[in-house]
Order: sequence, then structure tokens, then C-alpha cells
Amino acid sequence: MAPKSGANSHPYGYKRFGFTLLLIGQVWLHLIQGKTCWRKISEHLFKTGPASMIPVLLVNVMGGMIFTIQTARQLESLGALNSVGGAFALAFCRELAPILTASVVAGQVGSAFAAEIGAMKVTEQIDALYTLKTDPIDYLILPRVLACCAMVPILIVLGLVFGIVGGIFAAAQFYQVPPLVFLDSVRNFLKTADLISLGFKGILFGVAIGTIGCGWGMTTYGGVKQVGESATAAVVISGIAIFAIDLAISLLFGDLPMGKRV
Repeated sequence: MAPKSGANSHPYGYKRFGFTLLLIGQVWLHLIQGKTCWRKISEHLFKTGPASMIPVLLVNVMGGMIFTIQTARQLESLGALNSVGGAFALAFCRELAPILTASVVAGQVGSAFAAEIGAMKVTEQIDALYTLKTDPIDYLILPRVLACCAMVPILIVLGLVFGIVGGIFAAAQFYQVPPLVFLDSVRNFLKTADLISLGFKGILFGVAIGTIGCGWGMTTYGGVKQVGESATAAVVISGIAIFAIDLAISLLFGDLPMGKRV
């Protein structure tokens, strides 16, 4: 249950983090119980996926080009320019593409979730749902979180494809590396496990973006100013969570020496 407005439910500090962590458990419990409002999911699928696609693709194309230019410059001095695709696969495909994509989604979607639900909270629409015996978890939060879990992995894959296109263009245009050489190097270094990892990361990033955006919205109180503050804070916390999740995955499943593995 979401905290009711009032002096005893101050939304800041550890209470806001605690509520959001509790929200994750409630979301999956309600999902298992089949309580979600499925007709609301399609609306949020569009907001999370197609509506975010253009900025995601643009960021990944430019990110792929920037990474390739900077990496090729160093490899050229070492006489290993044809390995630029491998370096691209190791860094951009494994780490940068999912982080860039999730960060864009957090900025566009997470802030929208926080603002929408925050506005409902300060105008007492959340309390009206309780009066109508409608659980906000089922009606507002679960569809948004599921939409993020479904669309973020897809956006990551699309962003990766366009990032590779950007890398191919930069390598060919500025360093005369043939596209087939670049792609062969990418294919030699990028493994099936890496692609599976992208999907796993995408789901976790989607959970973080959705629950943090909704959690910060549900713990908003005051007026319009506080709604804006909640939206801004949701983006910042979502970004931190994305990097923390990626770091945890790298430490747990990365190719670290056995003596240094967590």
C-alpha cells in the first residue's frame, strides 16, 4: 500500500528509498497474483518504447562513432587498427550501449512516471482510487513497470545495432577500415552470452526505472514545485541505480581473476 499523505508520511530521506524497495516486492507479488490492469500496459508500452526510440538511436549512433574514433586513434598508433571492431565489441556492446540506452529511457520515461503519479498524489487522485477500492499498485504502477521491463531490452538491442552502424561509418570514413573487417572483429569478440547479458541487464534496468519513477511519484507531497523536484530526483536516482546494477553484474559475472571475484 502506498503511504497516505500527511505529517506521518514525510517522503524524503530513507523513507522514500524504503518505500521504493518495498514497492518492488509489491509489484512482483501483485504480478504473481494476476492483479494487474492489462489494458493499461499497451499505453505505457508505447510511451516507453516507440516514443523513446529516436533519442535512444541518436545517442547510440553518436556514441558508437565517438567511441570508434577515440579507440581507433590509439590502435592506429599501435599498428592494430583492424582490431577496432573487437575493442568496440568489448566496451561499447557490452557496457556503453545498455547504459546509454537505459539513461535516455530514465530521463524521458522515469521522469514522466514520477511527474504523472506525483501530480495525481498532490491532487488527491490517489486517495480517490482508494475510495473506489482500486489499488494504485495494480492500476498505476504495475503496468508501468512491466512496460519498462518489456521495452528497455528491445531498445538496448536496437541501440546496439545503430551503435555498430555508427562505429562502422566512423571507422570507414576516418580510418579507412572496411565494414566487413570491422564486423568480423566484432563477431569474433562478441559472444552469445554477451547478448543474453544485454537482455538480463535490460530487464533489471527496466525494473529500476519503473519502480523508482513510480516510487518517487507516490511519495510526492505539496504542490507543483514538489512534483518537478520528484521528477528530477527520479532521473538522478535512476541513473545511479543503472550504474550500480551494471557494476554489480560486472563484479558477479565478469571475467575477473578468480582471486579477485566477489
